[in-house]
Amino acid sequence: MPEQQQGENSTVDSAADGANRPAGAFGGLSGKLLWLTVLFIMLAEVLIFFPSIASMRIRWLEDKLNTAAAAAIVIDGLQPVELPYALQKETLAATGTKAIVLRKEGTSRLLAMSSMPTSVDEQYDLTKATPISSMGDALDTLLFGGNRIIRVYGPVGETNMGVEVLMKEKPLRTAMLVYARNVLLLSVLIALFTATLIFFVINRILIRPIRRLTGNMQQFSADPENPQHIFVGDGGRDELAVAGRRLTAMQMELQKTLKQQKNLAALGLAVSKINHDMRNILASAQLMSDRLVDVDDPMVKSFAPKLLRTIDRAVGYTTEVLSFGQASESAPRRRRVRLYDLTQDVRDMLAIDPQSGVEFAEQMPPDIEIDADSEQLFRVIHNLCRNALQALTGETAPDGVKRITVSAQRVGSVVSIIVDDTGPGMPMKARQNLFAAFRGSARSGGTGLGLTIARELVLAHGGTIALVEKPAAGTQFRIEIPDRPVSLEDYRSRTQAEK
Repeated sequence: MPEQQQGENSTVDSAADGANRPAGAFGGLSGKLLWLTVLFIMLAEVLIFFPSIASMRIRWLEDKLNTAAAAAIVIDGLQPVELPYALQKETLAATGTKAIVLRKEGTSRLLAMSSMPTSVDEQYDLTKATPISSMGDALDTLLFGGNRIIRVYGPVGETNMGVEVLMKEKPLRTAMLVYARNVLLLSVLIALFTATLIFFVINRILIRPIRRLTGNMQQFSADPENPQHIFVGDGGRDELAVAGRRLTAMQMELQKTLKQQKNLAALGLAVSKINHDMRNILASAQLMSDRLVDVDDPMVKSFAPKLLRTIDRAVGYTTEVLSFGQASESAPRRRRVRLYDLTQDVRDMLAIDPQSGVEFAEQMPPDIEIDADSEQLFRVIHNLCRNALQALTGETAPDGVKRITVSAQRVGSVVSIIVDDTGPGMPMKARQNLFAAFRGSARSGGTGLGLTIARELVLAHGGTIALVEKPAAGTQFRIEIPDRPVSLEDYRSRTQAEK
């Protein structure tokens, strides 16, 4: 069974490869272009054919009239001698007519006639012929002519005389068919020659580069981590060269992203292995810290609750440490939180050294509340303040004052939180890759995960986080989190409880 399944998979893969493989020279784009070129040239020749065959017919009839006119002038000059019947037959045979009539000074004179036909099927006056009527007459001759007797009239040079002849239509139709055949053969040769030139030119400058692009895409998709599979363009300036450079940039960026994702996966695997042991260690530390509450020492009693809260947060972090790698955070457990107390916890967690000269200021009403998950909001503000502290530590502030300011205000149902510092500001590279993991770090060796996680947590609350441009030096982030909408049932129950 495994061998059969493997054979079926190989068949499917082969079919997929065949479907993705470009067609041959005459089955691909160049072949389609070849046949389309032949078709369009033939269509153009068809449009040209009708005026051409009409012009050929008029010229043929004019030649017959000119020959008959020359004979008519000679015969007319022999007056009053009548041309012998035998000579008339020879003249008519030479001109290819059955009768010749000369019109001069308002009179018509029959100069030669072999036998008078019983009826004339069609009459054509070349002095009244138009392009449209000529094309209609030519089409009529090709389709229905051949066995008819026609009368044709035309002028004799620049004189006032005219000549009229009776003739069979078959020689005219035969000449027109030969002409149409020659035009068809010539059109086919021109179409094939032109299409072949276009085929080789387009295949050279268009199809080959496209096949090179598609071949590289297939090769790169099979092994995207191989640097040798990155497309190398020819440095041209046409659209295909630009597409090649875009493909190269995309493949390089994709390889960089794949490498980062691979490192992140390896990091997640390593963290998952130590997560269990870390939780046990923190649980032991939590048990020992609980005993500090019973110690009768004012200093211990002052920092013991903070130590317990810190260990509780650490235990919670180890439980959710892989949430970023899984591209998801737990849903916020929202409640009304006093923002001032949460900011104080952030300040205590940072443990700013007085020797560093960094100030931490809160500018908000002490009673302001926000509808949020306290632990997730703590992580957001702590990440921003920690980044600000790292930017200020060891640096000289442009205005000489190192300060981190957390301010907040409520406008309607939205609470706006601003985290501001007086540091050197965020580099341009970090601004361009803001909130991008592994690329948005503002310091050397950073990962940029702090801002990425902060943004994800804020978005989970239905809020926004953004970098604010300010005229002074430093970095400022604004967080806006709206309250949850209250359902009508909750509002009514709350109102009744208050009553």
